[in-house]
Amino acid sequence: MAFTSGTKLGPYEIQSPLGAGGMGEVYRARDTRLDRTVAIKVLASRLSSSPELKQRFEREAKAISALNHPHICSLYDIGLQDGTEYLVMEFLDGETLAERLCHGLLPLKLTLKIGMEVSEALEIAHRAGIIHRDLKPGNIMLTKTGAKLMDFGLAKPAMSGLTAAASSAPLLSAARTMSEASPMSPLTTAGAVIGTIQYMSPELDTYTAAPLFVVTPDLKYYAYHSPRNVSDLYLADGLR
Repeated sequence: MAFTSGTKLGPYEIQSPLGAGGMGEVYRARDTRLDRTVAIKVLASRLSSSPELKQRFEREAKAISALNHPHICSLYDIGLQDGTEYLVMEFLDGETLAERLCHGLLPLKLTLKIGMEVSEALEIAHRAGIIHRDLKPGNIMLTKTGAKLMDFGLAKPAMSGLTAAASSAPLLSAARTMSEASPMSPLTTAGAVIGTIQYMSPELDTYTAAPLFVVTPDLKYYAYHSPRNVSDLYLADGLR
């Protein structure tokens, strides 16, 4: 269900919608206790009966709660009201890197700055044993204070994630991605690869420069819509 302005979730008062995705909706809200603006991510009610997606939602909360860094979106609280699960996060005033790129490529100096800030955020996550697994321009928010890494919904403990990637991941040419799968798709599916295929690499997060391809004039990432085409190019062709 969509929440209207004035709806209360615990001490949080919904103000306006910010966006929606396969997992649910995100709202701008006011913390009535601390009188501050927050962002609330609500698990879609139609998905609440899916143990896999509830697990993914809870995993995001655990991943973010383990991290504290100026370039990672902070988690403030979690809640459950009338069967509705929600995360309360730092409200970020800005635009995603994907939105910014709609206006053209970035200056080299800004590109390098964003790359350094995102790399710092990933380093902190990796030290905490967490890999993000969906690093892409849409998950990087540009604010007045710098870049912020968001959406740890696909995050996974680093050791188990790397082991799984090395031992059981199928060939990319036979894979589909969670981004293109149904919202009801399980967290781990035989023949599936988790993430957004244009920004994936065998090293997962370790290849932190992947999102910078789309902001660098002389580099082109694989701008194909079909995961099969992209994965075949990964196997047969090099960067160009």
